Amino acid sequence: MLLSGRNRGQGRAMTKKAPSFSIRHVFWFGWKLVILVSVALCVLALLRLQSNSELSSISLPPQGPRFYRVSVYQGNPKIAFLFLVRRSLPLDFLWGSFFENADAANFSIYIHSQPGFVFDETTSRSRFFYNRQLSNSIQVAWGESSMIQAERLLFEAALEDPANQRFVLLSDSCVPLYNFSYIYNYMMASPRSYVDSFLDVKEGRYNPKMSPVIPKAKWRKGSQWISLVRSHAEVIVDDQVIFSVFKKFCKRRPPIDARKGKQNIKLQKQHNCIPDEHYVQTLLAMSELESELERRTLTYTEWNLSVTKMEREGWHPITFSYANAGPQRIKEIKDVNHVYYETEFRTEWCRANSTSVPCFLFARKFSRGAAMRLLSEGVVGSFDVTAFFDAPS
Repeated sequence: MLLSGRNRGQGRAMTKKAPSFSIRHVFWFGWKLVILVSVALCVLALLRLQSNSELSSISLPPQGPRFYRVSVYQGNPKIAFLFLVRRSLPLDFLWGSFFENADAANFSIYIHSQPGFVFDETTSRSRFFYNRQLSNSIQVAWGESSMIQAERLLFEAALEDPANQRFVLLSDSCVPLYNFSYIYNYMMASPRSYVDSFLDVKEGRYNPKMSPVIPKAKWRKGSQWISLVRSHAEVIVDDQVIFSVFKKFCKRRPPIDARKGKQNIKLQKQHNCIPDEHYVQTLLAMSELESELERRTLTYTEWNLSVTKMEREGWHPITFSYANAGPQRIKEIKDVNHVYYETEFRTEWCRANSTSVPCFLFARKFSRGAAMRLLSEGVVGSFDVTAFFDAPS
């Protein structure tokens, strides 16, 4: 009986301990689970904060070296003339005369034109442009990201030649204001790029959705017509992040369409962003390269400055005709020695290696008549005027 009682007692004791052990085990396991989940959430939160911090402070992602990258070039440096045109080059007769007076070892030519358009003896007056078109050109629309994509394609093609050390972007209405020798020496004398760049504080072009990749403090505006040293051209071509943001958020406001009625009110509230007036300037600011720039353009543009606020929204460049492209007007452009930027209260004095120089080497927009007058005045060299009528239109 005593054994039986002890057995029964032990049995009761074991019966009481079993649930106690089970509760402690579950309780301890639960605490471990809570702790593990908490730690995991903390780690995830820290990673997310770090990711956001890196995104907000990003200038450019690290890029692998491209095939065209050259550390030091020992040969004869060239200027790459990059023509961004709609179809043909209407002023090819003037540029042909310009290049005739140059050493072929000092320049190269690249043209982004309408896809499929070929420069040959049937489409151009000058042999310098034969077969200089890009094979991978795209359809370009004004005020769209396709414009800056076309620029990038020109820089990429020109970077394949290690001799190209300076790069100047030109339109189909640009003209040189000096002969080749002067322009070559001017551009080669300075180790800086010429990029018109200033703070854009008046217009509503910055889209807050660009943040944090592009902070508003780095948002810049300026002329599309730039001249770059090789290292800065590489930055343009290497970029993927800033260009992607521009494609998504920098878009031209659609024009008013009477058929859309009240919907126009909503559409006109959109940010009116013109990519080619912001992309290069903002990218170089994001890359902390502004100290390496002459923050001005080498290409003169004359604007039709209207009086009223409503008219100012329609500012557009004046086209020079034969009548207003005379020697006195050209001399006035050449005599400009500084540019004032009112948004920054900044005066940009035009210098090359501390030497005072004319601000502009090129000008736009010039008609054929105006270009012929430049030739007749001997600005870029001699020219047989009959070639203008005998060559392709």
